[in-house]
Amino acid sequence: MAGYLDQYGAGDARREKIVKTLAISFLALVAAGGALFFIFHNYREEHQVKEFFNHLAAHDYKAAYALFGCTDTKPCRDYGSEKFMEDWGPNSGRNNTANFRISRSRSCGSGVILTVDFGKDQQEKLWVERKDMTVGFSPFPGCPN
Repeated sequence: MAGYLDQYGAGDARREKIVKTLAISFLALVAAGGALFFIFHNYREEHQVKEFFNHLAAHDYKAAYALFGCTDTKPCRDYGSEKFMEDWGPNSGRNNTANFRISRSRSCGSGVILTVDFGKDQQEKLWVERKDMTVGFSPFPGCPN
């Protein structure tokens, strides 16, 4: 004959298994979310630089200049289209832009510093401002903070 307390504590093992499963699931989600955040945190800015180099590879210099926040009608005060063509045009030393590779992406204040390799021993640090996605030369060799 079964006694009154024979089943006492039988539900505890099941409850413990559920709590353990939920805790492990939560930790796995946090780890996966952190990894995804780390991988994709600068995705938009990296995509903008890829767009810039795609325009250069297609010799669409007006579109590439526009990504710098400059146009023919509203040129940048300190970076005119002539200087842009000198830096990025077909006669510049950076004419192997079709084979570029973003080797490093680092958040820094209001933007992202992207180290771009695009040829034999050719490297450039570009800056993408988060608020308006404009591309430019990095104002710092590395993030000062």
